[in-house]
Amino acid sequence: MQLHLRQRIGIIVNGAATETGAATVAELVAELGYNESQVATARNGDFVPRGARAEAKLAADDSIEIVAPRQGG
Repeated sequence: MQLHLRQRIGIIVNGAATETGAATVAELVAELGYNESQVATARNGDFVPRGARAEAKLAADDSIEIVAPRQGG
């Protein structure tokens, strides 16, 4: 049996350097434990709609913003 290990890449998530094995924005959102339906995402300053996250490929040095709504006032 042959195992295929995904290469880890360095990206920026919400301003912090992060290493990930995720290949897409959708995989990254899941890897970080976010509920996909409750966050907004952007890659390199461009909004990535929920329906496009699975096709939005990550590359080294990408800057990703993941924003979750806050309650309270």
